[in-house]
Amino acid sequence: MSGQQMQALVTETPSGGSPSMVKKLIPVPEPAPNQALVKVSHVAQNPTDIQSLDSNAFGADAVLGCDFVGTVEKTGDQCHKLAKGDTVAGLIWGGEVKGLGSYSEYSLADDNISFRVPKNISLEEAVTLPLASMTAWLALFSKNSLNIPRDSGSDISVLIWGGSSSVGLYAIQIAAINGFNVITTCSPRHFDLVKSLGAKHVFNYRDDHVVDCIKQAVPGLKYVFDTIGGNTSSAQASKAIDESGGSLCTVRPGKANTEDVTKQTKVTDVLVWTAFLKDHQYGTFKWLANESDHQLGTEFFEKLPSWVAGGKLKPNSPQVIPKGLDGVEKGFQLYRDGVISGTKLVYQL
Repeated sequence: MSGQQMQALVTETPSGGSPSMVKKLIPVPEPAPNQALVKVSHVAQNPTDIQSLDSNAFGADAVLGCDFVGTVEKTGDQCHKLAKGDTVAGLIWGGEVKGLGSYSEYSLADDNISFRVPKNISLEEAVTLPLASMTAWLALFSKNSLNIPRDSGSDISVLIWGGSSSVGLYAIQIAAINGFNVITTCSPRHFDLVKSLGAKHVFNYRDDHVVDCIKQAVPGLKYVFDTIGGNTSSAQASKAIDESGGSLCTVRPGKANTEDVTKQTKVTDVLVWTAFLKDHQYGTFKWLANESDHQLGTEFFEKLPSWVAGGKLKPNSPQVIPKGLDGVEKGFQLYRDGVISGTKLVYQL
């Protein structure tokens, strides 16, 4: 589709003003040999979208957005899993490459790091899956994150701090699928939800005694996944780790906000983009191409459709924001206002 153009939300950085996004015509991207060109029908909002805009992470002329669902229109000559006409869900690091993101009419799906949408879920549900679910998968099993032995079953207890977040909901389910003893924290209004997805022990994160309650219920805890990455969440969650030592993985790249964790805690982080076989850089942080994470991500997207089709893994609940790309500004503000809870914002283009 060389020479053709598409509508996209593109970042602007006015002198002395705050970064913003405007709708513009830009060239349709050309797929690499291992990619497919996808006509985007749905986009899911992720916190990184707003964080990248507000921090001006990628400067002007970037297209943000990561999760997308759509129809394959063209494939590279090394695409063997995706075919023209497939309805697929995929992800791309919006902004990393100028002109590439999901807040646009077209995007690019990696042949391995994408999947055909199962028939038993809606497209709105499907688009909530790629980034958040694979973040959870890598956090639990990557050699650079918690690296939990997958054959340990119920011998393993894992604390998911922030169980009602998008990533948290998937982490609970993936841990439960692997037979782990799942402990989580969330607001009481989400207790029934997280229990229905596999959490065995659930605690109110606002309770002043939450750490003591966790340690009493699950002594000897070794693994914690902080899906929030807030100013104090990692420090608080790390207090539940056994005094003999354990590991905490934060969802914040570069291990941000982990300075005050307990001394017995080994801190790791997770970056979903390590599943793509290329080097990455975000600000001052750099990640080299990681063959192990690529294989792990490929395995996950091979398993995911059957898990979803069989009801073993349920998508996030989508909240559709009207007006397509014109509604994104409203969705970003809802995130800034802190009023999104238990749902994932989705836009239909």
